[in-house]
Amino acid sequence: MTVLIDSWTWIEYWRGGVHSERAAEHIEGSETAVLSAVNLVEIFFWVLRHYDEKKAAEKRDTLRRRCFLIPLDETIAVDAAKTRRNLKLSLADSIILATARAQDAKLVTGDRDFKSLPDILYIGD
Repeated sequence: MTVLIDSWTWIEYWRGGVHSERAAEHIEGSETAVLSAVNLVEIFFWVLRHYDEKKAAEKRDTLRRRCFLIPLDETIAVDAAKTRRNLKLSLADSIILATARAQDAKLVTGDRDFKSLPDILYIGD
């Protein structure tokens, strides 16, 4: 199985939140893992906000070791626009979901915006 490990999941794992053990199952797991370029933006920004550039670069290296980074291309962009219109998600969430779908990946997240959608591995409350 292929998974897209969402920003929410990485941040929960690194901050040791209540769902960090469930996040670890996928972060430390053996599934093929992908990451949207938008996830990289969100994660890098979060680390910069809470730590510094050195730590953000270290976390980026961790992401690169675990995940294949999927760039935003024309197909994903068009699918994201349709997803945003149909599901009323934010632009970032629409791109992330379209990226997961383009890779036939399950989205691993605890972000409530995704909770009721099919093909989501929801690990939050």
